[in-house]
Amino acid sequence: MRMFSGPRSPGRSFGCALLLGLTIWWMTLIAATGQAQTPDQQNAAAPATPPPAPAALPTPSITGPLQGLPPAIFDAGPFGKVAVNGFLSGMGLWQGNHIPGDDSTQAALSNGQVVLQRTDGWFQFYLQAGAYNIPVLGVSFLATDKTVTDLYGPLPVGFLKLAPGKNTSIMIGALPTLMGAESTFTFQNMNIERGLLWNQENAIARGIQVNQTMGKFTASLSWNDGFYSNRYNWLSGALTYANGPIAWRSRGWATWGRQLFGRPPHPCKTTAAYTPLSTRTPRGPGSSSRTFNSPMCRLT
Repeated sequence: MRMFSGPRSPGRSFGCALLLGLTIWWMTLIAATGQAQTPDQQNAAAPATPPPAPAALPTPSITGPLQGLPPAIFDAGPFGKVAVNGFLSGMGLWQGNHIPGDDSTQAALSNGQVVLQRTDGWFQFYLQAGAYNIPVLGVSFLATDKTVTDLYGPLPVGFLKLAPGKNTSIMIGALPTLMGAESTFTFQNMNIERGLLWNQENAIARGIQVNQTMGKFTASLSWNDGFYSNRYNWLSGALTYANGPIAWRSRGWATWGRQLFGRPPHPCKTTAAYTPLSTRTPRGPGSSSRTFNSPMCRLT
């Protein structure tokens, strides 16, 4: 049997083409709708940028193998964001050829301190409170409770800091000393008993200090009571040049009155001193910092 198909109708061909076009358009629209997103959807779908990891604050300074932990931050209302950190440590020691009346073995709480500080804005503050022990080479051991009572009290360091400019600050209160390369508290130093030169320097002084940064130079000038004597007849200053891993510091302080008394543990009283320091910070694993400290003092 012979199959035969006659000529197609133009209307039927147009209808088929129209149906095919509508089908393609509809499928394209669905695909485009599935891929297109509003800006809100794009922002929601985009992975959120992780916040920067918290870092330890530069104060209080810590040298040696220990490192400060990032502080906890909380909103203190009118005081803004306040950082909180703490230090808890104990120590035990044995000593030979000890001073008469002292014991050959000792154990004590060396640090139980809390630090509150605000580090931004024109109005800042720093409060360091708690118990501490300051063992000193060549000096009888003092129990922790007597150390707090006889030295700087339960709030050894506390000051207001005004920052009228980006590179200018003014500090008022009980301030860490500008002198020397070793700090006051045991958690701040690799050598917790420090050395004999440390006895010739003051540790904490009450007064006012002005700091100014000029490029790679930082200058500080303080009017204070020297060896915590409550006599404000001391001037101390520091000039620091930092360039990469190398830092050079020149520090000095002097009094225009005779220093008759002061808080222990300083067995000698210094009326003038000048200390040049040169420090190279470590680079890479296995490296260590080197510090050259050469004090020149005139004693009463």
